[in-house]
Amino acid sequence: MASINLIEAFQDFKEAENIDRPTMMKVVEDVFKTLLRKKYGSDENFDVIVNAEKGDLEIMRRRTIVENGAVEDPLAQIAYNDAVKIEPDYEVGEDLYEEIEILDFGRRAILAAKQTLASRIGDLKKNVLVKKYGERIGEIISAEVYQVWKKEILLLDEEGNELILPKSEQIPQDYFKKGESIRSVVKKVDMKNNSPVIILSRTSPSFLSKLLEIEVPEIFDGLIVIKKIVREPGERAKVAVESYDDRIDPVGACVGMKGSRIHGIVRELKNENIDVINWTNNIQLLLQRSLTPSKITSMDIDSEKLHANVYLKPDQVSLAIGRKGVNIKLAQELTGYSIDVFRDNEGETTEFDIDLDEFSDEIETWVIDELKRIGCDTAHSVLDLTVEELERRTDLEKETIEEVRRVLKEEFEKE
Repeated sequence: MASINLIEAFQDFKEAENIDRPTMMKVVEDVFKTLLRKKYGSDENFDVIVNAEKGDLEIMRRRTIVENGAVEDPLAQIAYNDAVKIEPDYEVGEDLYEEIEILDFGRRAILAAKQTLASRIGDLKKNVLVKKYGERIGEIISAEVYQVWKKEILLLDEEGNELILPKSEQIPQDYFKKGESIRSVVKKVDMKNNSPVIILSRTSPSFLSKLLEIEVPEIFDGLIVIKKIVREPGERAKVAVESYDDRIDPVGACVGMKGSRIHGIVRELKNENIDVINWTNNIQLLLQRSLTPSKITSMDIDSEKLHANVYLKPDQVSLAIGRKGVNIKLAQELTGYSIDVFRDNEGETTEFDIDLDEFSDEIETWVIDELKRIGCDTAHSVLDLTVEELERRTDLEKETIEEVRRVLKEEFEKE
């Protein structure tokens, strides 16, 4: 019989591996039964037989042979005289099966059927994609960069599905090129113009959580539980962990021997500082741990207002606050408490200061070391001295000193 060449449509089904054969057969059958209803008014006496291997189908019409002149329903019955013209051996009461040529439907109807079939296949693929990634939200996947745009990156997974990594979900230091394979976590599945859009993220706390699960077997096995993660992507993260086995040190297990487990994660997150601390229900202890790497002298806690006044030695204040206030901000997010920092020896709110080491990405290490040599270990301790005095007391050139002061001043102007 004449075929309408459905091979391409079946190939689409084959590529969408998660679409099973029964579903494929049902879709094709539905499309062509619709065609039959339009032409004959009913599809009750027609059988649609799909041959998925060859990429074609057959439509068989079934009618019962009745006496001449006794036809009441032309769709279900055929007169004896008409039946013997098709096959002389037929008798009254038998069923006559006749093959319907698809081309008899007309080119326009056939084209419409092919378009409908392609549309149905497309819908099935969308549903499969939504289901697949809907079940993988929160999981890490690897995908290849296909196109880099200003506001987002287009990636392709191993099956060629398109994934989106928005700029807002990228670590500020991220830089990717076409063809590069990157890891990220599935954040959500959106629908845009009736098409699924898979959104990935590298800034979500769940990305760090899954990286830890991969690197730390004790977390994967459930012996260590991540209680909470807070992040300032690319800057600093704080991870509170708890062990269900008294023999396991949760912080030591997460960091690894000489930092072996955490180093790989830090590199993946573009040198994001990761503080791993022991979780506790003792809020005073949790506050103390959350402000690491600073050391607290004392604190006053108001549990009703969820507020804490923290007192530290002057040299610990800049560590507690951190560059751009990131450290104290994350400590507040981790504990749920608002925190005010005070100098231990003054009892007054400290002047905001920043440790020089926090500027290591803008000021060369040897310059910072030279400033520390003369006792300048914070931003204000440098700015409190004149250019001439710094030039006299250090081996730095005037241009270098002026550049350092510019960088430090800009940071405080931002604040």
